[in-house]
Amino acid sequence: MFKINPTANRISPLEVKRFSDLGFTERKHLQEWLENYPQALTQGDGDELLIIQKEFDGFDDTRERLDLLAIDKDGNLVIIENKLDDSGRDVVWQALKYASYCANLKKQQVVEIFQRYLNQKAQNEGIAPADAESVLLEFLQADDLQSVQLNTLKSQRLILVAAHYRKEVTNTVLWLSQFGVNCQCFKVTPYQAGAELFLNVEQIIPTPEASDFMIGMMAKEAEEKSASNEQKSRHTLRLSFWEQTLEAFGRSNCSLFNNISPAKDHWLNAGSGISGMGYQLIFGKNEVRVGLSMQSSRAEANRFVFDRLQTMKSQIETAFGNELVWLPLPDKIACRIQYEKPVDGYNKANWPEMIEWLVEHMTRLEKALSGPLDKVRQELKTTNFSKEPGTEHDA
Repeated sequence: MFKINPTANRISPLEVKRFSDLGFTERKHLQEWLENYPQALTQGDGDELLIIQKEFDGFDDTRERLDLLAIDKDGNLVIIENKLDDSGRDVVWQALKYASYCANLKKQQVVEIFQRYLNQKAQNEGIAPADAESVLLEFLQADDLQSVQLNTLKSQRLILVAAHYRKEVTNTVLWLSQFGVNCQCFKVTPYQAGAELFLNVEQIIPTPEASDFMIGMMAKEAEEKSASNEQKSRHTLRLSFWEQTLEAFGRSNCSLFNNISPAKDHWLNAGSGISGMGYQLIFGKNEVRVGLSMQSSRAEANRFVFDRLQTMKSQIETAFGNELVWLPLPDKIACRIQYEKPVDGYNKANWPEMIEWLVEHMTRLEKALSGPLDKVRQELKTTNFSKEPGTEHDA
């Protein structure tokens, strides 16, 4: 890694350091950094982690504890093991043991583990604790806990973090990958330039190219597995609802969803003209919702658009005809602006009224945001995060 001197038009190497030489420890420093910024261990849009416990020791008949326990957007538990300057010989064995322990955790146990974590954090910060189930459902974008596929069989993931990996560790990880064990190795390297310290976090196993292939294979395998009766029922229900909804939009003056197909998800997105930021319809068990979701892979771009729109809040809400809910979501990558209506969503007798509501309020929202979004789009072009790498299409 090099430091650029634009004045002299030269580069100079940063000094590679050891964590121990800098006085950093595994638990007090590396674990703390990753707990508060798990995005360092993600590889792009949608690959987000939610930390649900640290130094977890809730295993029967053992006093062992894992460093960090997280959950990903697919509801898989993620075991994160940190080893600082050297991986040691047994890190894979440790992580596999923890994964086997965690494989038995039921949904409610996961929620309880997360609630204890939130309670402890709130106590440390002197604030009221958040509700674990609500935070999980928000993170997973789900209606209720019953509909969530959480910690299913053979879904546990492993993430190993170290500055140096022994050959026996990397060989074992590569061998395990042949049997569908999802294990990633991240190399963390501290650098120093004068009084400044830097940290490079790099996924070395699998490589990003191999990771894309493996993710594709895992997704294919997941598609081939039969879903539960509950999941099938909900997918059929949503598909039917969206078919009727899109037909209604096709007869309306709102053309946002003209080229959108019905889906089994509880949401539908349509482009807003800004990459990664789209208009969103939500069909839930207890509510229907319209909104603008700013969920590009760059948090700073999402926040920029959200903040600029919020400066025009009065104008937007006047044009819309109601107060909107503004959600900056500071602990997440995405931001949202939304308006919702409580409903008994799975009662089909209510669908005509719900669909009429969605058409009316999405039409109003698009009209209210059209001018402000055009203005923000022009401003966004002048920023250094105006384009997302590898994305050329709207949400």
